Amino acid sequence: MSFPATVIPLPQPVLLPVEGTGEVFPVRRVYCVGRNYADHAIEMGHDPSREPPFFFQKNADNLMPEGQDFPYPTLSRDVHFEVECVLALKAGGQDIAADKALDCVYGYAVGIDFTRRDLQADAKKLGRPWEVAKAFEHSAPVSRIVPAAKIGHPSSGRIWLELNGKRVQDGDLNQMIWKVPEIIAELSKLFVLAPGDVIMTGTPAGVGAVKKGDHVDCGIDGIATLSINVA
Repeated sequence: MSFPATVIPLPQPVLLPVEGTGEVFPVRRVYCVGRNYADHAIEMGHDPSREPPFFFQKNADNLMPEGQDFPYPTLSRDVHFEVECVLALKAGGQDIAADKALDCVYGYAVGIDFTRRDLQADAKKLGRPWEVAKAFEHSAPVSRIVPAAKIGHPSSGRIWLELNGKRVQDGDLNQMIWKVPEIIAELSKLFVLAPGDVIMTGTPAGVGAVKKGDHVDCGIDGIATLSINVA
């Protein structure tokens, strides 16, 4: 099939390496779940009861594959780390049943949702969207994707983050308020999910600020680890 000539160059696709292969995972959209661990909800001043999940988005090109430094963003003096389990979907649809949702998952990774917390606080006060705080360049470092065919679908496992060698986030996937099948089911009520979609599933308590020169290590036991420098 031939396509008309484009008036500007086509954007480069966003491709994430797949662990143990020479293949890559092409990204379509990035969804994020807010306040999905009770301790983090309390930490952020919210009720941890099981209210309906809420979602926001990052851009696909906000994802930063492993092996790169995180450049401290402009217009902020308070950038926070949030370690998260990341889902990569191989299938999608609308109104997906929770008991069928895991069939959509290609694999898992560990990622960091970097947040310009001061800009987020300003947006909250004004009742405005969070994109300036969440969807900025390089704001989502992510490890290689590990296929579910190799590790299954983990429902538990330590999720942790160390800042300059000190462990500051330490939780377990089983502490998610909304579990992976429920996240996919609820999200598919709002959007038509598709192969290539990535979902960041929330963070445990212990989030905090980084500064230039910091080193961050994080991981999910049984899935992956990720190390970055803040530049």
